[in-house]
Formats: sequence, structure tokens, C-alpha cells
Amino acid sequence: MWLTVEHVTRLTYDGPINEAYTEVRLKPAHRDGQRCSSFAVVTEPRGVAVAEYRDRFGNAVHHFDVLEPHSALAVTARSEVWTPERSVDDEASPSLLDVWDLRQASRYVPLRGAIVQLAGEVDGDGPTLATARALMAAVRGRMRYETGSTDVRTVADEALAAGHGVCQDFAHVMIGVCRLHRIPARYVSGYLFDSHAEGDAHSASHAWVDVWVPQRGWVSLDPTHDREQTDHYVRVGVGRDYADVPPTRGVYKGKAREELEVEVQIRGL
Repeated sequence: MWLTVEHVTRLTYDGPINEAYTEVRLKPAHRDGQRCSSFAVVTEPRGVAVAEYRDRFGNAVHHFDVLEPHSALAVTARSEVWTPERSVDDEASPSLLDVWDLRQASRYVPLRGAIVQLAGEVDGDGPTLATARALMAAVRGRMRYETGSTDVRTVADEALAAGHGVCQDFAHVMIGVCRLHRIPARYVSGYLFDSHAEGDAHSASHAWVDVWVPQRGWVSLDPTHDREQTDHYVRVGVGRDYADVPPTRGVYKGKAREELEVEVQIRGL
């Protein structure tokens, strides 16, 4: 499926700031069967030089400095991308170090409390993919999707104990229970396009999970909807958890307080 994505991030401050450094991870991946045909970043203030590098997970990171005083910053990323019917793993097999890393606790996925309890309720003696699917169903059965019930700092065991959360929380919880079953699991950031929704409701940032299945490679599962990735998903980045792939990250010099507003629009071509 061909899709266009426009992701607008607006940062406003209650006073002037300067020497602001910003990173964005907004470019759709050009791998795993997905193809990004065009991508552009526009900033306001204008005239800012935007550079790019690849992080340790292979994600594209665009970064820039705004040195003059300013009280607002806008970043608009526009993409055209083709998505396959399901994720196709075209990466090399993870190294032994990567496999080890993706079985360990991480910043948003502490392996404790409610995560340990839920993992223990699922039989892990079957094939890897069957176990991962059972874990996904267990997460979906234990949690309720509720906008605003958590925030960007909520970690997996807190969300699971509360019994509700958003897609980021569902992904973190599933990563945790998979890792306790010794299944390497990583966080996927991107977008979900709902062609049946009305107005702008069909466009949203989203998070889901890749699990490593030796016989098949990386398999992409969405615990929020209890299903595999389809062509309605746009992959942007992967990492151990949200901390590795935030859409926007930055620092600035000044005492002003920051407010963030994000708008996403996805359309079919």
C-alpha cells in the first residue's frame, strides 16, 4: 500500500530560549519489505541545517541546532512510503550480543512485579512463535486501552498493574513477558493507518513489537490489537524500548517551560 505521512511537531516556550539541539526519528524505514520513496524535514525557524546519522539500531536520526533566541519551534516531516502486506524480515540475523541485549531488562521494561506474574501464567514449552502469540493474547486480555491513563514516563509493570494504558504501554508489557520467556523482543515505533475511520481519526503514531523467531526471523506483532503487522503499519524505528526511539528529543538553554503538540496525517495514494 502506498501512503503519505505528515508528522508535525510544535514546541512552544513561555519565554525565549537559545542553543537548542533537537533530534527526530521520523523517517520511515527502508527495510523489512517496506520502501520509503521520499522524505523531507522542514523546520521553523527556517534556514536551519539538518544533518542525518544512523544509530546503533540502524534508525535514521535527523538533527539540528537553533542557536538564535526563539520561543517556538516547528518540525514538519513528510514521507511517501510503500508498505507490504506483512513485515518481511530482510535483515541479517541478530548477533549473539544483540540477542542477549534484547532479553534483558531495559529502562521502560523492568522485569519485575506484575510482568513476572503474567509471564508465569503462559506456558512457554511450545514453539517460539506460538508462545509469543499466547503472550500477546495474554497482554491484550489483561489490559484496557485508555487514552491519557499513562504518560511517557510510565514503565511496563506500572501499566500492567493498573490494567490500562496506550500502545506504548502494551508494547512495553509484551516485550517484558517475552524477555522473561527468553524470546528476544524489541520496540517498534511508527504509524497506524485506519482507512475506515472518519476524518483525521485514521492517522496515529503507534508502537508495537518485533520478536525473534529462529525459524522465521523477526516477526512483528501488535499487542494493542492482538494481530500481526499488516500493510496499514508504517515502520519508523526499532530499539530496546521507547527510550531508544522517541520521535523527538532535545535539549535547550534557558529557564522557559516547554509545551509539545503533535499532529499526524496519513493518506492513501
